[in-house]
Amino acid sequence: MRELDRQFEEEFRWISEHAPKELVRERPSKEGVVREFGPFVYGYSVTVGPDGKPVIREFGNIKPGLPLGRPARELRSEREPVVDVIEEEAQIKVVAELPGVKKEDVQLNATENSVTIRVDGEKRKYFKEIELSAEVEPGSARATCTNGILEVTLDKKKREPPKRGLQIKIE
Repeated sequence: MRELDRQFEEEFRWISEHAPKELVRERPSKEGVVREFGPFVYGYSVTVGPDGKPVIREFGNIKPGLPLGRPARELRSEREPVVDVIEEEAQIKVVAELPGVKKEDVQLNATENSVTIRVDGEKRKYFKEIELSAEVEPGSARATCTNGILEVTLDKKKREPPKRGLQIKIE
């Protein structure tokens, strides 16, 4: 138990030293000033990829250190949303959970290989850069944000079939 207590103390000390200003609040109490930290969010989702292998995606704004028992090594004021990438024959859909967010606060960027989601709302901040499994046409992007669910649909780049070359006339 002492070792577990020591690990918790080490973790809380690291967090209090490295927490972004947006995640630290102070309030008066009868005993003096109380410092509050957070919210800190960490989680993961597990899905099965098209090859039958599990795909593990982390989300949140704090990433645990490895090996277990080491202090966190990444701590940001932005949360990392839960994101699913659905590849279809002609398009790729990106679905992100952004609870408590207004669509006006969402900033989206797309390249041929990635989609970046940034939310800089008054109460909620999110950030995630998603690498796509196929090249897309960034100009084809369509997005909706309803009840905290962001859906982005991008058309895949059309691949030209290989050319057979020019026929050569024999003289």
